[in-house]
Amino acid sequence: MIKLEEGTAKLSEYGRKFLKDKTDKDAEKISDISQARPVEITEIRQLLPCIADPSKYRVIANMAPPLGGILEILEPLFPRGRYLDRVGSLIIQKEEIIITIYSSGKIGMGMIKNKSEAKEVLENLRTTINEAIKKGVTPPPREKIKVEIMDIYKYLPQTNCGKCGEQGCFSFAIRLMAGEITLDRCTPLKEPRYTANQEHL
Repeated sequence: MIKLEEGTAKLSEYGRKFLKDKTDKDAEKISDISQARPVEITEIRQLLPCIADPSKYRVIANMAPPLGGILEILEPLFPRGRYLDRVGSLIIQKEEIIITIYSSGKIGMGMIKNKSEAKEVLENLRTTINEAIKKGVTPPPREKIKVEIMDIYKYLPQTNCGKCGEQGCFSFAIRLMAGEITLDRCTPLKEPRYTANQEHL
């Protein structure tokens, strides 16, 4: 893999070939979704009161077969989608509804009005994914924009009310940026005076 020349470690010809082959194979594996099988929503397992808004529901459903590593390249299909490599999940926001698809096939949704809305959202999700699989391509990945914590914090209510379960808005911003919590946990953002802030976030 490496060779030593005059006390310096350099990549050998074999090492270069090995890394090139590995990179090419990884790129091929990630970019080809035409081999994936179409997905189906197999069940809606739970309909529970939403933590952020008790008048709405959180839903747990299953998708089969699980999307596994293909999930990452589906991110561009959803304008407000974000793939989290650390947990292998794709988070999608549609208006106030938050959808999380896990590589295991589990789907979690928050801020759902009722079971019929849950079925409609899941059917739209299934259709979008299956159309991409049928075509064998997805849109090119969106350019990632670097966001600083203060960029998030300045659009939060800054009341430090604690309704989200955090000590204050700044700690909420830190956990939101890390992908540990979702925006719907900040209930004051749902007030009419913060509509523009919520849309910006």
